[in-house]
Amino acid sequence: MYSNNNENPYMIERIVTALTYPTMGMIGFIWLILGLITKARPRLFTMYHIYQSIFLSIAYVVISLLIGIIINMLSYVPLINKLVAQLVFWTNAPVFFGYSIIQTIVYAVILYLAVFAFMGKYSYFPWVSEIIKENLR
Repeated sequence: MYSNNNENPYMIERIVTALTYPTMGMIGFIWLILGLITKARPRLFTMYHIYQSIFLSIAYVVISLLIGIIINMLSYVPLINKLVAQLVFWTNAPVFFGYSIIQTIVYAVILYLAVFAFMGKYSYFPWVSEIIKENLR
């Protein structure tokens, strides 16, 4: 399941790291639990992608909640509420194949991260990748 050398990752590691992004880190979390049960240390590549996907998922949920609270508070302010309503409408209206602009950007980022993980490369996401690299060393 895991290997101690730092050569190219095995295919199963690349599949797990690629699947951890669309599942918001759940597959990777299960992989880490399996590693603890079998007392095997995952490679740096695997840990990097698993931790990055979990960090990005938590950040996405927190940012979505904060934006929702701010938009809700601004909807009570006169004159600004119409501007906020238009902004929310245009960012959530279906544009690309039935997906909104926000959904398209989120899916494009997930696809980018998953493809790079499947190719066995370290993907780069600004600010987050530096944090993960510093904490893994």
